[in-house]
Amino acid sequence: MAKSQKVIITCAVTGATHTPTMSPHLPVTPSQIIEQAAGAAEAGAAILHLHARDAKTNRPTGDVDTWFQILRGLKQRTGAVLNMTTGGSTFMSIEDRLKAPLEARPELCSCNMGSMNFGTYTMIPKYKGKWKHDWEEEYLEASRGAIFRNTFADIEATLGKLGAVGTRFEFECYDVGHLYNLAHMVDRGLVKLPMFVQLIFGTLGGIGADAENLTFMKRTADKLFGDNYRWSVLAGGRHQINMGTMAATMGGNVRVGMEDSLYAGKGKLAESNAEQVSMIRGIIERLSLEVATPDEAREMLGLKGGSDVGF
Repeated sequence: MAKSQKVIITCAVTGATHTPTMSPHLPVTPSQIIEQAAGAAEAGAAILHLHARDAKTNRPTGDVDTWFQILRGLKQRTGAVLNMTTGGSTFMSIEDRLKAPLEARPELCSCNMGSMNFGTYTMIPKYKGKWKHDWEEEYLEASRGAIFRNTFADIEATLGKLGAVGTRFEFECYDVGHLYNLAHMVDRGLVKLPMFVQLIFGTLGGIGADAENLTFMKRTADKLFGDNYRWSVLAGGRHQINMGTMAATMGGNVRVGMEDSLYAGKGKLAESNAEQVSMIRGIIERLSLEVATPDEAREMLGLKGGSDVGF
């Protein structure tokens, strides 16, 4: 896509990777998720990438009532695009991951483009003995022996069932093989073009976060998809801002948020998702680029609009 396009900022508000002990600022209840997501939209995020968490345990959840509390609360607060995960967490079945999106019929859902190891157990030593909840260490350790499952059949089900209600997708590609999986789905006519591709770096189990890998992934996507896609970059931890900046200079879009990084500079915990959005927005604007509004993002991605959802 042309480098003159406006830059879409996505904010991934909480995710399923970080646990409550890791930051007092991580939103871990529905009300906190609503508050922080609305703040991120006010700061300039056109898309809010959402996971749900249980109000009592603060664990990731696929509970439909919890999801609808978050979605309806945000719809009252912001016109941003609400992007529901279909990844959920490593420990949810595909049925659990799709249940709430199928009822909510959102404009946009994520779709992970393959099964993968997804290691979060390496974070345990930093927080050992400090856990706020009994489940946290066990949850992280379980990732050592678990596989995040998204088989070809799972992807087909996600595309078919959600595509039938007009939902479009943010295709999450954690490695170069995921781009080829996506090309396979395009070749079979299961993906509507143009599409939105999220290139992901720095997750243990996926491709590493460095400039050469970004250019390699982008070059591969260009070879496979030509100009039939828009793209964005997210990078984990300390790589979030620098690789987002690189994406913006290359004509791409960016994702930030506390799902991907808990920090707003070296050794400084981000106090909110809005803080990270403001950081990347400031960089984008200093590069003489413009940030897309939610409605501009809808037009760029061919979304059905916020009035045609189930919440």
